[in-house]
Amino acid sequence: MWLVFQKEIKELLRDRKTLFFMVALPLLLFPLIFGGVAYFSGKAIEKAQTRVLTYAVIGDEYAPTLSAKITAQDGLKRYVTKIQSDNVSAITNLVKSEKVDFVLVIPNTFNDDILKIGQNKLTLYLNDAGLNMVQRRLNKIIDNLAESNRDKAFISLGIAEEIQQGLLEPIVIDKISTADKREDLGEKIGGLIPYMIFILCLQGAMLPATDIGAGEKERGTLETLLISPISRNQLVLGKFFTIAFAGVTSAMVTVGSLFVWGVLLSQGMAIELITEFMGAISVLDFVLMFAMLIPVVAIFSAVLLSMSIYAKSFKEAQGYMTPLVFIVIIPVILAMLPGIKLEGIYAWVPLMNVALAIKELIKGTMDYMALIPIFLSTTAIAGLLLTFCIYWFNREKVLFR
Repeated sequence: MWLVFQKEIKELLRDRKTLFFMVALPLLLFPLIFGGVAYFSGKAIEKAQTRVLTYAVIGDEYAPTLSAKITAQDGLKRYVTKIQSDNVSAITNLVKSEKVDFVLVIPNTFNDDILKIGQNKLTLYLNDAGLNMVQRRLNKIIDNLAESNRDKAFISLGIAEEIQQGLLEPIVIDKISTADKREDLGEKIGGLIPYMIFILCLQGAMLPATDIGAGEKERGTLETLLISPISRNQLVLGKFFTIAFAGVTSAMVTVGSLFVWGVLLSQGMAIELITEFMGAISVLDFVLMFAMLIPVVAIFSAVLLSMSIYAKSFKEAQGYMTPLVFIVIIPVILAMLPGIKLEGIYAWVPLMNVALAIKELIKGTMDYMALIPIFLSTTAIAGLLLTFCIYWFNREKVLFR
């Protein structure tokens, strides 16, 4: 068995394509993708916030103070129009033609004295389908004026400042969370970590699995291997451990790479937060996370090897394995849903129970007794799948389809 394992590992190391997908891709491309998405998203938001917006105001004579504040605001350019407020189609066409980014319509009932008029209502026309930041930038101006008008009304009524706060917010809830930083952060990101690790383990094992089974058929080396003095059971186990090793290695390299790049590119505050968070997770919790991944990787490896053995060609094997990604995603996504906890039937559902357990370990709220059904169910399924894989490999009509 170990001779087969060594032989398969040597072949993987000689294959530059496999090494690229197992090591180079996780080390460089995945962090580059995540970093690129974050960078360009930030640039897009920054561009939307700083872009000069062209606008038109209809009825500005009814609100000269507001109109003056908008005119004085940086990043806004006035477009003069004679369209009337009741001509909705003309206003809409003005925005759709992209001559202006927005049109603000002020009614003739507008009044800065809220004690006389009450609530003023403005109408804003804009194309809100994209990232434009129009309403956010306009709200800064309007909120400033509204606050000033409100303060004037309170002063004219002779209302004390503490009463003003009571009128604005009659009841305030002072929230005190009993969750520490680890539990709070673990709740937010704990569900994403098993999702990422599972997909990485599966993806990292796919290419070696395809090559070890269907690839050997195409190259014609499978027959040579079968006539060797090594039993078929040992051949299967050697190939099985090779796939499992490749999956775990790919996942660990990717996670380690993302962590290192994140620390290198983050600010000091983020590094301190990451360090504090990682330091709060005990060595036992890390060991348990890794231990739970062993039967999960075994499940993936057995299924992938069975598919690869059955496939006639490399391409056919890839076709069988691709839908497996979506099957794996489903229980992990279910584990991320609110209200789903590691208890009852969920502790026995494969993959979902491991995803929930990793989340609980990250949060520091793990009930260690739940590890019993987790290891029992995942190990039993992994054992059954491996047994089926050995049976599958011993069938001549499967090997030589």
